[in-house]
Amino acid sequence: MQNEACDNKRREILRDALALALGSGAFGTLDAHEQKQIQNKGETMTRLDRGLAQLQAIDGEAGQKVIDSLANIAPDLGKFIIEFAFGDIYTRGELNLQERELITLSSLLTAGGCEPQLEVHINAALNVGIAPQKVIETFMQCIPYTGFPRVLNAIFAAKKVFEERKIV
Repeated sequence: MQNEACDNKRREILRDALALALGSGAFGTLDAHEQKQIQNKGETMTRLDRGLAQLQAIDGEAGQKVIDSLANIAPDLGKFIIEFAFGDIYTRGELNLQERELITLSSLLTAGGCEPQLEVHINAALNVGIAPQKVIETFMQCIPYTGFPRVLNAIFAAKKVFEERKIV
C-alpha cells in the first residue's frame, strides 16, 4: 500500500512538472487557465521536477529504466542526468526536442562505444516525432566525419530499436 501511495505521488509530481514545462513553452503552451491551476498549487518547479518531466516526455519508460538501473550503484549519477541533462539542457528554448535528439544521436555516434545510449536516444527520437528514415539519414551524414565502423554500429542500434518497435 505504501508503494502505491509513493507511485501516485510520483505520478502527480511528474504530471505537474510536465504541465509546468508545457506552460513555460518547453513543449508548446498551456492556456492561461491551465497555467494558473498549476501555479495555484504554490509549488516551485525544481531542476529535478523539470528534468523528470522532460525525461518522461522524451524517453518515457526507457529513460526511467536507466535511472532505476543506477539506483543501487550510483544514484547521484541518475540525479545528475535528470537535473543537468534533462532539467537544465533539454529545457533551454533555442532548439526544439527533435533538433536536440538529432544532435544527441550524432554526438553519441561520434563518441563511439555508446550503443546502449544510442538505443535510448533512437527511441527518444522516435518518441518526439522523428521519422526512422531521418534517424538513418542523420547517421549516414556522419560517414565522412567519423567513418564507416561507427556509422555501422549506429545503424545496427537503430535496426534493433526499429525491430523492437516493429518499424522494420
